[in-house]
Amino acid sequence: MSAVLESPVSTSNFHIEAFDAPLGAQVLGLDLAQPLSLSDFQRLHHAHLDHHVLVFRDQHITPQQQIDFSRRFGALQIHVLHQFQLPQHPEILIISNIVENGQPVGLGDAGHFWHSDLSYKEIPSLGSMLHAQELPEEGGDTVFANMHLAWESLPAALRHVVRGAHAEHSYLCQYEELRRRNPWRPALTQAQIDAVQPVTHPIVRVHPETGRRALFVSEHFTTRIVGLPDDESRAVLDELFAHSVRPEHLYVHRWQARDLVFWDNRSLMHLATGCPAEQRRKLYRTTIEGDAPY
Repeated sequence: MSAVLESPVSTSNFHIEAFDAPLGAQVLGLDLAQPLSLSDFQRLHHAHLDHHVLVFRDQHITPQQQIDFSRRFGALQIHVLHQFQLPQHPEILIISNIVENGQPVGLGDAGHFWHSDLSYKEIPSLGSMLHAQELPEEGGDTVFANMHLAWESLPAALRHVVRGAHAEHSYLCQYEELRRRNPWRPALTQAQIDAVQPVTHPIVRVHPETGRRALFVSEHFTTRIVGLPDDESRAVLDELFAHSVRPEHLYVHRWQARDLVFWDNRSLMHLATGCPAEQRRKLYRTTIEGDAPY
């Protein structure tokens, strides 16, 4: 993780307020367009580990400033759907339902299924930042599930089944189903398919910075449990999915103008609830590389 001191300027008068929820906090009074001192960066880093989601309110930042802030937490990962990169900024994936001149400007159905970003990679994501550009008047919420709580509250019999087990993750798991539902989702080229070969990860991963355990499976990308018959694997995964998203594990984020939301993919899953097709929604996403799960 890079934490280089960029400026002696301090903005330590900002406030971090925890939500009345199983995760999440908002950051008030901080302008990310201004230089951020090392001490203030470290304060944000610790808050992110404590709360798993940080919501930075009213951020009037450029795409490059979003990229620069993201890079302070680590190297950035480029999404396989290069069609939806922001021009001149390949680090940013455009999340949008907007269609212009007969073509989608971004990935319109991102987050349709519960998932942790890039769990289908050998080195999954540490976290993602999503900056609101245009928001619908109705809908568009993002729901987060605390996978530490999901593990800690898992029934003992199910814990026994999954402890030490591994599961396969594949980007292709739900891809054709999404294409069936969304005519704008592109067919993958062979090069894109080759770039997202299936991988296996522990079902219970250890957070590399806090040491806390969390479930690490999702309906979007997890295909099977290694070593179990298909029917048994499916039954166990279905139990894990249902348990993970119990109401007591969830925080629902209702977007406000210019929110920048930064979540920990090692601790959480998330889901986009969708909005009416005729209402414009556009957000910019950066994704930070993490570590191989263990």
